[in-house]
Formats: sequence, C-alpha cells, structure tokens
Amino acid sequence: MANGILKKLPEDLVFLILLTFPVKSLLRFKCISKAWSILIQSTTFINRHINRKTNTKAEFILFKRSIKDEEEEFINILSFFSGNDDVLNPLFPDIDVSYMTSKCDCTFTPLIGPCDGLIALTDTIITIVLNPATRNFRVLPPSPFGCPKGYHRSVEGVGFGFDTISYYYKVVRISEVYCEEADGYPGPKDSKIDVCDLSTDSWRELDHVQLPSIYWVPCAGMLYKEMVHWFATTDTSMVILCFDMSTEMFHDMKMPDTCSRITHELYYGLVVLCESFTLIGYSNPISSIDPVEDKMHIWVMMEYGVSESWIMKYTIKPLSIESPLAVWKNHILLLQSRSGLLISYDLNSGEAKELNLHGFPDTLSVKVYKECLTSIPKGSEYSTKVQKF
Repeated sequence: MANGILKKLPEDLVFLILLTFPVKSLLRFKCISKAWSILIQSTTFINRHINRKTNTKAEFILFKRSIKDEEEEFINILSFFSGNDDVLNPLFPDIDVSYMTSKCDCTFTPLIGPCDGLIALTDTIITIVLNPATRNFRVLPPSPFGCPKGYHRSVEGVGFGFDTISYYYKVVRISEVYCEEADGYPGPKDSKIDVCDLSTDSWRELDHVQLPSIYWVPCAGMLYKEMVHWFATTDTSMVILCFDMSTEMFHDMKMPDTCSRITHELYYGLVVLCESFTLIGYSNPISSIDPVEDKMHIWVMMEYGVSESWIMKYTIKPLSIESPLAVWKNHILLLQSRSGLLISYDLNSGEAKELNLHGFPDTLSVKVYKECLTSIPKGSEYSTKVQKF
C-alpha cells in the first residue's frame, strides 16, 4: 500500500512530507521502500531536515554524570531525555561509557557540541562522537602528539564543529606544554593545538600558535556560528578566545567591562539563550563572597562579535551553584549544585527545582540538542567502526 501511495505522489511532495517527521519515524520509514530509504539517507534530505524550522518541544537533553564505585574509580553515565511540561522523561536506559573513558579523573570529561545533531564526549585522551537520535557512535583515535621528556602536556580546552570550507567535522584540542621547575611550580608554558579531521581520522598540529592562557571552567568550549569559544586570560584581562573551525584562526572577543577583570572570586560560563550568544557570571564555589552579594548575572550579546552590544539581561538571586550547564526551552537554566544535583531555574517565574538527577560533585555535563539524521563520518579504511549503543 505504501508503495502504491508513493507512486501516486510527486517525488518533491513526498520529500516535503517526510521533512515534517521526527528521526524515529524516518528510521522506520526507510524500511517501507528502497526509494524512501535512498531519499531519507541522501545528503540533501539530511541537510534540509537539520535546517527545518522547529520549536522548543523538539529539544532533547543528553546528560552526563560520574559516580564513584567501591574501588574509588569513576563510572561515567550518559542519560537521554525528552521533555514535556518541563519534566524530563527518559528516552531509553542509561549508557555506561566508563570502558571508553578515564576512570581516574572525571572532572575533565565534558560533552561538546552539538553540531548538526552530533555530540562528542571527551577526556584528555579519548574522544567519542555520537548521534543520540540514531544511537550511533564511534571512538576516535587518540592524538599522537606528546611532549619531550621532562615536560608535561595538559589539555586545557576541547571543541567540536564543522568545517564549511573543506566540508568535514573536526575536533580541536588546546594543550599547554611546560616543564616542572625545581620548586614544583610549572615553568614557561607553550601552546599546542591539535586538530583531528574526522573524514580521515588524521591528527595534525597547527604551527607556531601563541595563545593567552586558557581559563578552564565547566561551561565553555561552546560552538556558536561555526566558532568554538573558551575563556582565556591575557596580562591585563579576561577574554573570550574564539576559534574558526573553517579557517583555523584564533581571535579574542571582549567580555563586558565589569566582567573582564581577572579575579578568583568570579567564574563564567557560555550558553545560547534564545539563539543569542550569552555569558553567565557566577561566584566561584569556594570563594568567600558575602551570601547577600552572591548573585548570578546573565549578559546577552545582541550582535555577535560586537563587544559594545553586551547587555545585562538577568540578575538572579543566590542559588549556591557549582556551575551553569545549558539553557533549555529558551527560558530554563540547567545548573549543577555544589553537591552534584541537577537543578533547573525558570527565568520567567524565578522558580528553582531539583530534578532528581545527581552525580559526583563537579562532574555533570548537559547538552540540549535537536534530533538529526546526520551520519557519523566513517574515517579511513583503517578507522574504528561506527557502532550502536
């Protein structure tokens, strides 16, 4: 019957009708006919499906947390949720990815992305690229670049995005290489930039790049308008460090004047709020700020790249948070508490809720994404295979 209907409808009309369906339905429709399978898997259809207009009801959440087992090793867990009426509903059982990630250090195991529905989970060695909608993933080869004997190499920032010039996905890592002085303190630091091309699984180092020092916070490495963004410190101020995934060029972007001063009392995070580039300022969890003065400030950049366009949009009462994580449905801040709980804060009503999800303190990571059919690049003939979870 489906084939009969298909024959009666013009192909361009079938194309437009299929664009309205979610990924789960489209994956089933591939079995209806060979023609539909070819159409749904075509690059043209996938790109149109990615760029179709959707609302916040089409947003899903990937939640990563770590817990400690009896042997004091960390177990890294991924959870997948849809949301109705601001309630998180599990899509399928949790996934334990501990066998693919470090069990010793869980703080630097963030989620990065999303980019066209793909999200990467990374630690200092392993990077896993996954599509939560199709439940496909692939483990990338580790970077081959180390450092000379007597030196240390510390990964300070990671990004994931798409090169619109060469037309492939990339992972970028910023590392600092330094020797340990006799007094135990790091010596002069040298920046190293590794880039992985997912189409061939090949790593390369960018030549002679000198960068300001990365200021690591949990809510950074954000992809926005084909740029990855981190925080960094110069000799005089704090800035947002931007990396163009296509040209592989770095540049600094100024923060609001009241945020640019280097201080250990305040931390910052980056999110997308109502499609705008947004900065969140909050108290360092271990600072001695007076609780009365402990407020969270949210700044929105009205015109991306124009430093003079920052405006303060919200000032929020103290929440005693560890860090911001993401924005959901354009008005709900997702935060992690200092005890490792996932918290939501409604920017419209001012209501805060504990979401009954928790992990070891300072190990939570969240990405809000829209389901896409994007295929994970297969790499070269020698690459690891795409798998199902």
